[in-house]
Amino acid sequence: MMYSLNTEDATQLQNYMQKAVERSKYFLGYPIATDFDYSELFPLLDLPLNNVGDPMVESTYDLNSRSLEKEVLQFFADLFNAPKDNWWGYVTNGGSEGNLYGLYVARELYPNGIVYYSESTHYSVQKNIQLLNLRSIVIRTQENGEIDYDDLKQMVQMHRDQPVIMLANIGTTMTEAKDDLSKIQQILRGLAIKSHYIHCDAALAGTYSALLELKPGFDFSYGADSIAISGHKFIGSPIPCGLVLVKKNYKERIGRSIPYIGTVDTTITGSRNGHSPIFLWYAIKKIGKNGLKQRALESSAMANYTIEQMRAMGVKAWRNPDALTVVFPQPSNALRQKWQIATENGQSHIICMPGVQKDRIDAFLADLKAEVNAFKVSEEILETV
Repeated sequence: MMYSLNTEDATQLQNYMQKAVERSKYFLGYPIATDFDYSELFPLLDLPLNNVGDPMVESTYDLNSRSLEKEVLQFFADLFNAPKDNWWGYVTNGGSEGNLYGLYVARELYPNGIVYYSESTHYSVQKNIQLLNLRSIVIRTQENGEIDYDDLKQMVQMHRDQPVIMLANIGTTMTEAKDDLSKIQQILRGLAIKSHYIHCDAALAGTYSALLELKPGFDFSYGADSIAISGHKFIGSPIPCGLVLVKKNYKERIGRSIPYIGTVDTTITGSRNGHSPIFLWYAIKKIGKNGLKQRALESSAMANYTIEQMRAMGVKAWRNPDALTVVFPQPSNALRQKWQIATENGQSHIICMPGVQKDRIDAFLADLKAEVNAFKVSEEILETV
């Protein structure tokens, strides 16, 4: 039997679609790549693909994309220098789920551990800590958004009899600051902390930082026990997705066999979207490692251009080393709404993600310049009164 929308609903849908396309032209404040094309995969949208349970274990639910998911996981395991034959992971619904999984594994290892995370950490972490009923301590941040290592050392020293669960930011939400694992490790060694677990929230910066081998390093060879990234951010996807990797010997402490699905459930959600792993696989195969590196370099160059143009008009713009995020004093509410710009504590940012072309940046800069000039005129008028 064929179904169709009535005239009113069809009109509502058409209006929404037109609005969504229009608003996509004014999208600068959030870390989402927009240069993807998955039209070749559209026939798969007719299939209920579900990667339920462990991606490494087959299931009686055979309508899945596990074979492609495992290739995606292998790509990132190699990229993040995961220990050979001692890693495991899965494609998640996004970075927040990856953070939840990393903290979940840490809690199973150290039930009496304390989570240390900076005040610039993504909002999902505090929620995840509450869900897992973990003890935690918030650490101050430096001006650029990086964790304050002196404060961290002092807090850990005060609770040195408790295991340390460290949540390291590899690109904070507002300023894309990166916590330095080597400095964190140095603190733990100096205080003789034997029981510790380090999870890296590398949602945005993780993929391109590893591709370009940027410093400071953060992967498994630098001491990470688990790493979470977002797939829809740097790579790009029409559906939010991510990926988490963890040392396999840690993961094996959790999970149980589920006869109903004929596999082991070692994930957070159980049923998992089977389409996202295909998007990631397709992008990795189509663009290639060198192509992904080039996208990162082009985005970094665009961030440089944006800062130069802002400073030329008198705006105090800045970015952390190699970041794609450009930070500047908050503009008017009208400008923030038009360009969908995130703002916190008087600072705004735009993020030069893959897909952000020069013409879009120039259009934003023109709006900003008009606002700056209007402000200067207002100040001159006030000075003459």
